[in-house]
Amino acid sequence: MHKFAFMIHPLDISDITRKFPLARHLPSSLLERATRYLPPLKTSHITGVRSPYAETEGWFVACPLTSRQMVSLPEKFVMERIISTGRLAEKLGAEILGLGAMTSVVGDAGITVARNLNIAVTTGNSYTVATAIEATEKAAAMMDIDLPRAEVAIVGATGSIGAVCAKILARRCQHLTLVARNEAKLFRLAGEIKDMTGVKARITSHSQEAIRRADVIITVTSAVDTIIEPEDLKPGAVVCDVARPRDVSRRVAEMRDDVLVIDGGVVEVPGNVNFNFNFGYPPGLAYACMAETMILALEGRIENFTLGRELTVEQIDTINRLAAKHGFRVAGFRSFELPVSEARVAAIREQARRKAALPR
Repeated sequence: MHKFAFMIHPLDISDITRKFPLARHLPSSLLERATRYLPPLKTSHITGVRSPYAETEGWFVACPLTSRQMVSLPEKFVMERIISTGRLAEKLGAEILGLGAMTSVVGDAGITVARNLNIAVTTGNSYTVATAIEATEKAAAMMDIDLPRAEVAIVGATGSIGAVCAKILARRCQHLTLVARNEAKLFRLAGEIKDMTGVKARITSHSQEAIRRADVIITVTSAVDTIIEPEDLKPGAVVCDVARPRDVSRRVAEMRDDVLVIDGGVVEVPGNVNFNFNFGYPPGLAYACMAETMILALEGRIENFTLGRELTVEQIDTINRLAAKHGFRVAGFRSFELPVSEARVAAIREQARRKAALPR
């Protein structure tokens, strides 16, 4: 049996106070400073991951830094904390380590971490892409959106996940807008897409303009704060939010009953998995980045699979094939950790039609 570990971290201070209730009595600023000195933590033992061909077990290991600290503290310090957490995974017996949330984003997206550990490392981004695209296509169909003719926006397009999402969707969509802050990278990506598919993608650094025009949005930035608010979305829009921390404000769920926001990369794990840790999903479900680490362990591919800023379509196809072999599958739709039924999607679709029919 090959064993794995997956690295998590508190998205914000509230995650720490949930884990350590006494800490809620401390000022947030003091608590955040204190987390810099906390050691890596074994959070839980994961059991019961079993496919028709193999089984595996592993651990959640926690790096104590929050999302904001990951991007604001000196990179050298942050990388040292991530590597030390990886060494805890080694000591526990893991052979492959998955990097979760911001630990897969900071620095060079896992390359330095892998160089400093004696076990394999993956960010999980390949399977994240595969499941995000599958879920987005299904959601668009249920909302009666004709994807080849729809206005599609990729927000965070120059990141590793955004870029390969754009390349794959360009094979199916005629109207594609790439959104990111770095215009030079946007020009380069648009050129690659035109060479690969013939599609001439629009590019912009103004996210709100693109979001307000789009029928379908995949958003996957590394922003610490939300970037999509209720007023930014047109009636009937589908948004797949792959980012953690989230790009879509919870206010969207509270104020907009005419748009469908889905969590990207939610996967049903084969076997009778017990995570022994509540990360917001019901039993048996995991983020796709977690699932990629499990898939590689089950397959015995103890290798650095997804690292760095470049992903290939071939990687996506490979992990998709292995996922299907071992029984992983996209677990319906969820929005802000809650399930979205077909009846709920139908209600959103009808409300969008009503609003679209109102005089402007």
